[in-house]
Amino acid sequence: MAGLSEIEWTNATWNPVTGCTMVSPGCTNCYAMRMAARLEAMNHSSYKGTTRKSGQRYVWTGEVRIVSSALEAPLAWRKPRKIFVNSMSDLFQEAVPEAFIQQIWQVMRKAPHHVFQILTKRPDRMAEVLNAIGAPVLKNVWLGTSVESRAYAHRLESLRNTRAAVRFVSFEPLLDEVGTVNLADIHWAIVGGESGPGARPVHANWIEEIRLQCENQGVAFFFKQWGGKNKKISGRVYKGRTWDSFPLTGTGRCDPGDSLNRLKALRRPLPEGFHFDRENANGR
Repeated sequence: MAGLSEIEWTNATWNPVTGCTMVSPGCTNCYAMRMAARLEAMNHSSYKGTTRKSGQRYVWTGEVRIVSSALEAPLAWRKPRKIFVNSMSDLFQEAVPEAFIQQIWQVMRKAPHHVFQILTKRPDRMAEVLNAIGAPVLKNVWLGTSVESRAYAHRLESLRNTRAAVRFVSFEPLLDEVGTVNLADIHWAIVGGESGPGARPVHANWIEEIRLQCENQGVAFFFKQWGGKNKKISGRVYKGRTWDSFPLTGTGRCDPGDSLNRLKALRRPLPEGFHFDRENANGR
């Protein structure tokens, strides 16, 4: 299953794996469980048996499916896209075979015109598997992990132990303060509140704590949403503006020279080919 996406920080999704399991509080109200249940009700074979009803909501059964028919979907897309890999699951959960992950790497290698964004709550296994299969560092593959609160900030260390051209962290759903975090060798941070039924509230001071640390440590900051039951109503304006910075491109309203100097001062290794587009850096 693959197609265009309305997720603010990507262009498309690609789901060669379906089904998942919950590993931390950030999984409790996962949109993918609700969406998978709808697709299963529509007799979508890729999602058969992946969810079950529990009270008033649907949850994962633990059934994980390898969707080989979707494996080469990105190769058919000629126009360059940012592609969120496995938006409906977690590529690095234990049920996904190393051999299949290796096949996914081969597809991404064949599509250098795309940027592939892989986000996992299991960065320890990501580091382990990519090392085991000898996965090459691809310039067009960004690797990330989710951190919903201080209790899961340790995932950043596992991410740092993973060889990648770009590393990013998603502080979404942000369920509590994260405290002081070491963002060394992390190039991009996404922040957002939980959305949908039962959404838990996000507090502005949690967001600001992260934004300031990104600013001080030279990390691109992207504010995705306030969330809530209806995220479109709550919107994504923070401190009077939107925050849409991406790694490498300098699309936020920061001075690209200042950002580069901060990176150099911190002695953080830059991805190969790193550059600021000075002409377009200030965006809108």
